Parts: sequence; structure tokens; C-alpha cells
Amino acid sequence: MNQIAPVAPTAQPYDPRYDPLVDATPGRNRAYAPTYWVATAGTPPADDGPVDRDMDVDVAIVGSGFTGLSCALFLAREHGIRATVLEANRVAWGCSTRNGGQGQNASGRLTRTQWIARWGEDVAKSLHAEILEGFETFAALTREIDCDPQPGGHLYIAHRRRTLEKLRAQSEVDNRVFGYATRVMDADELRRDWVDEAGAAGALHEPLGIGVHPAKLAFGYLAAARAAGARVHTASPVVEVTREGAGFRLRTPGGTVRARAVAFATGGYTGQGLHPRLRSRIMPILSNSVVTRKLTADEIGALNFRTRQVITDTRTLRYYYRLLPDDRLQIGSRSAITGADAENATHLRVLTDGLAAKFPPLRGIRLDHSWWGWVDVSHDMMPRIVRPDPAAPLFYAMGYGGNGVSYSAQAGRRLAALVAGRPLPERVPIFRGELPGHPFAPFRRIGQRILYRVYQRRDERPDP
Repeated sequence: MNQIAPVAPTAQPYDPRYDPLVDATPGRNRAYAPTYWVATAGTPPADDGPVDRDMDVDVAIVGSGFTGLSCALFLAREHGIRATVLEANRVAWGCSTRNGGQGQNASGRLTRTQWIARWGEDVAKSLHAEILEGFETFAALTREIDCDPQPGGHLYIAHRRRTLEKLRAQSEVDNRVFGYATRVMDADELRRDWVDEAGAAGALHEPLGIGVHPAKLAFGYLAAARAAGARVHTASPVVEVTREGAGFRLRTPGGTVRARAVAFATGGYTGQGLHPRLRSRIMPILSNSVVTRKLTADEIGALNFRTRQVITDTRTLRYYYRLLPDDRLQIGSRSAITGADAENATHLRVLTDGLAAKFPPLRGIRLDHSWWGWVDVSHDMMPRIVRPDPAAPLFYAMGYGGNGVSYSAQAGRRLAALVAGRPLPERVPIFRGELPGHPFAPFRRIGQRILYRVYQRRDERPDP
């Protein structure tokens, strides 16, 4: 008897107001955010379409971003396990196609000096070694996948003299304790040899940093994972997760997936109702990003833009930016507090004003792309890759705090090892304990609104 082909769910428009602390699900088969990355990545590789029947699988991975896809890839390559990835919308629909493409030798929001203060020098060295290995994992994948890599390092620009002194202290710790060869330059060297950014007091240069085209990288992960045997089902939101025997049942609109193990890799798009272990573990923070029209040779010369490396500044509400391979400038920073306010033009002005202040010759330049996305900030500012309950085969990796472009590859690799029953290094704190929860996470936005005002005033206060 001929079988009737399943009917694909109707494509849904992009929802600019989606908010993971408010909305029950991220939707089903929604269009991508209007990012420069999606617009220039080309046609995504094939996936396996929506779940259209009940199925039994070894491992179900929820979320098809960098972490979920790299987990599926390393499960196949290093452990011989073929995972099934479940995605509510399109492949890499969330963080992984909305970020700035900045791969840095970092994860979470704490500095190496803060690691020492929290855990002591020996543990901090172990964490440094882990994140360094993670950067090497990421760098190897950028050589394997065509993702427009821009290697060379990371330029951390001091926006005030007082913050330059903090960078000098950090660089001394980087070199002395960790053997990480960062160096500080003054404003004259920065403007002469790197970029003439107005108001900059100098910069710290890190030797490790790679800018990437994040959508091309994510689509490369997809192709590699499927070639290794993974299945990736889009338009398949997980609407309920229940324990069944030794494993789990994951209900989707098209069928129930019974899995012996489940790994969550949903980042800033982790809904409050997805699973009790994940509720209020992440504080999703919106970040805006824009990409300009192509700069002319004269404009690039006027800015003395001699670097294509990734750049951030020292503001608490920091800007991240770089000159892209096609001579456009990308810049991003903070955005709205809630999804309901994300379209407010006030937040776009934060970027256009910041762009004009840093690079006066570009004041009023046309913007060709503008978007925003949720960042997965943990309550203690560091990620976790863990199995929270030894009695249940449930795992998660998230909480990168805006530094997940590079470390997510290693997080996926470590998550794969956990799923496969391999132990992780005991001295590394991000492999121990759960992400701390917060019973009033949705109400933290009241404090966030106040803190944004405080940070903005402090960031822009002139030097004495």
C-alpha cells in the first residue's frame, strides 16, 4: 500500500517579540531573524525535516545551534553514537545565527583574575587549559568548514584611561600565571597600527581570536553531523519531556521521541517550561547587532582600519565589532530588557550613536542589516556542561554569557563525552554542579533595568 508523504508544517514568519521568559515555546518552523549572516550564507544544507512519527533513538539532543550540532558531530566521530537533534524552527535559528561571530579564548563573563578570586590559582589554571583546548577545537573546525575565518587575535579596547590600567593588571596576570602572551598598547600604537578609534585610551591584544561567519559555520556543523550519521529534525519543538523507565519521552507535534538519553543545548532560547532542571537557570539578555553597507577604500583609510580581528571594548555594556571580509562594519551591544520592547528604536540608537562616537567619519552611514537575539547569561556568569542528576541520563550545556562562539564547539564535545559515559576533568569548575537557579528570575528584569542605567552612567563617566 502506498504511504502518504507527511505534510510539512506551514512556515511561520519571524517573531521579533519572542521572549523565552514569557513565551511557552519558540514557535514551530519560524523564519530566521533578518541577520546579515543568514542573508549571505547561501542555501542551508538539507536536514531531515520534521518528526512525523513516533520513534526510538539512543540520544536526543534538543537544540540545533553550535552546541547541539557539535555534540551530535562528536558523538558520531569520537563515540560511534548516532544522535537525533530536535529543533523547533530552522537549523541554528537562535543564538548561532544572531551573534557577532567573535570566537575568543574565553567562556562565560568572568576574567582570569576573577577565576583566581573565585577558585584559587590552581583551579583557575585548569580552567584556562580547558578553555584553551576549546579554542583549539574551534580553530580546527574553522579550518575544516568554509566559514570566512578571520584569525589573528582579539583587540580589547580601553574606552577610558582608568580601564587601560585594569587591562595592564590583567595582562600581567595572563602572562605570569597562565603563560598567555597578551600585551597592552597605548593609544598612539593603537591608532597607528590597528585602528583609529576616537576616544580610545589604548588596548590589550590577545593572540587568540577568530572571527567567523556564524551561519556558514553552523551550516557546516549540520552537514558534517549528518554526514557522520546524525539526524536533524527541524520544525519539531519539544513540548513535553517525561521520564519513562530508564530514559525519556519527548513529545513533539509530529510524534513522540523515546530516547535513552537527552541532552539540552538550547542556550538563550531555553523556555521556562522546557524541563524543571532548566527552569530559571539562565537569564536571557537581548543583544542588538547591525551591519553597515560596504565601506569605501577612502572610508577605511580615514579610519586607518588595518585589522580584521575581532574587537570589543571595556564598557560593562560592551560593544563588539569588526571589519568583515566584504568591507562592511558589524557592531553590536545591549538591547531591550524584554522581547515586547525589542522593536523600540531607542535600542537601535544605542548602536548608531556608539558607531558614530567610535568612528565619526561613519556617522549616518546606511545600515543594511539590523537584528537582535538572546544571550544565555548564567546567574554566576559561568557556563556548565553537566549531568545534574546521576540517576537520570539527562545532560545540558549552556550559560556562555556571550562568549560561546568558540567554546560551544568544545562544550558540544564535552557534552558528547558525558552522554557517552566518559568522565570530565574533575578540577574544572564548569563541569561540576548545576547552573545556579534563581526563584525570581523573571523579576530580575526590574533590577536589570536599574543596572543598565547605572552601568551606562559609569561607562560614560569621563576620566578624572
